[in-house]
Amino acid sequence: MTTIKTRRPFAALVAGLLAMTSMSEAAMAQTSMTMLVDNASHTIAISEALVTAFQSKHPDVTIDIEARPGGGEGDNIVKTRLATGQMTDIFWYNSGSLLQALAPEKTLVDLSAEPFMEGVADSFKQVVSAGKGVYGVPTRPAEAGGIFYNRKIYEQLGLSVPKTWAEFMANNAKIKAAGIPAVIQTYGEPWTSQVLLLADYYNLQKQVPDFAKNYTAGTAKFASTPAAVRGFEYLKEISDGGFLNEDFGAARYEDGLRMLAEGKGAHYPMITFAIPALSDGYPDQINDIGFFALPAAKAEDTGLTVWMPAGFYIPKTSSNIDMAKEFLAFVASPEGCEVQSKAVAVNGPYLIKGCVLPDNVVQSVSDLLPYFENGNNAPALEFLSPIKGPILEQLTVEVGSGIRQPADAAALYDEDVRKQALQLGLPGR
Repeated sequence: MTTIKTRRPFAALVAGLLAMTSMSEAAMAQTSMTMLVDNASHTIAISEALVTAFQSKHPDVTIDIEARPGGGEGDNIVKTRLATGQMTDIFWYNSGSLLQALAPEKTLVDLSAEPFMEGVADSFKQVVSAGKGVYGVPTRPAEAGGIFYNRKIYEQLGLSVPKTWAEFMANNAKIKAAGIPAVIQTYGEPWTSQVLLLADYYNLQKQVPDFAKNYTAGTAKFASTPAAVRGFEYLKEISDGGFLNEDFGAARYEDGLRMLAEGKGAHYPMITFAIPALSDGYPDQINDIGFFALPAAKAEDTGLTVWMPAGFYIPKTSSNIDMAKEFLAFVASPEGCEVQSKAVAVNGPYLIKGCVLPDNVVQSVSDLLPYFENGNNAPALEFLSPIKGPILEQLTVEVGSGIRQPADAAALYDEDVRKQALQLGLPGR
């Protein structure tokens, strides 16, 4: 009896120690990662959906999401964290010229040799590359800049989608005559003022095919390229025509979406990343909203200017690089696309092989797909050149408000671009 009583507590102790060891090993096997994303509602929704789906496949992994502000404040946070070695394991950031400012060859993990990159479209790899490295995977479908329009207003006034700038301005005149603001502008958020000029890049490169290369080299200027000045001139023509909403100087992005959806304005120059916000905020009106490319002077020159999506990136300072790569592989897969499609409204074609669009895409997405199918599209200038002058949004507000002339704005922008090129160490200045 004594022997049995002595052994039972010992056995229990051993069992307890084994259990504790097992729990300790499990805890040690758990991988905790962090992710930094911008605070846009659709960005957070997509990130949360992807993390949830990934964790269901990897129960030993937890990923904590942190949101940061957008715009310049958010850029500074990203740059500071990279510079101080305090960046999260994965982060969401722009592709194109803004990415180049992060010095990706020094700060980010090169993904070019990863098998999952074979499924990423070459057009996206082009805008997340530096030197011989490729550094990100797309977080969303391709987006486009152009004109959202209210289809009910068009139907009411018997209007057709314009193929030329003259036709667009004629539509604006008819809409104004009907007592409706023809073009919504939201200069209360200055970044929105750039869209009309930036969306004209397809038309610019149609006339000046080498503009991006020569602009980067410093031999092509906005002020001395008539096709480039036209973007500023378009802003002035709309202002001079009296086509804007009365509160254009104070209205914000959300106001623009509301006016468009409620038929209180006919056109809104914007990028199609607005589709999820329109779909979520105005589900009953979403299919009353159409989309067309910014019309050129000639119908044959009209095409779509494409914005490549942001990417997920891994900093070299991450202590979980292998698992972070696993997450990026999931994002860059058809399953990852499906997760995104369920999380937010799809706003364009995916840039991952094997991904398909759902059958119930909204009207504005259906409107932009033909531009991809027939090849009438080109990346925006900021994805073809590392240079984008920071004062552009100030200049487009001034021209669009009627307080600065297009030629003057173009010359000031050239000087701003020259300064930025010097900061980037580009030759030819």
